[in-house]
Amino acid sequence: MTQIRISEAATLLGVSDDTVRRWVDAGSLPASADASGRSVVDGADLAAFAVERAKGPQDPTAGHSSARNRFAGLVTAITADTVMAQVELQCGPFRVVSLMSSEAVRALGLEVGSRASAVVKATTVVVETPAGPR
Repeated sequence: MTQIRISEAATLLGVSDDTVRRWVDAGSLPASADASGRSVVDGADLAAFAVERAKGPQDPTAGHSSARNRFAGLVTAITADTVMAQVELQCGPFRVVSLMSSEAVRALGLEVGSRASAVVKATTVVVETPAGPR
């Protein structure tokens, strides 16, 4: 069983240590004490909690798609020249960057502060683990 300290859980969830402690105190996130007496959360419990908390708002513009990774957010930056553009979105705690034609930016009416969704369908996903003993 993987045990994750409160501070590590907070980092993984993008919140403060105090927020994780409040969730533990409220019974929303189960925790126990490790051999040293520190509060820890079971990795599987934290994963389930993260999935439940990550359910973002429904995207009202979403139709039917084979892509399963849809991130609703706000456009935070657009860097464009005459042909290509880089569009940055803040989707919850995630920064998503898309490269597209400048024509597409104009056609979509994208501007800083507008609502947009990033839809990702990848054929390759790389999974990494932290360095160190397993």
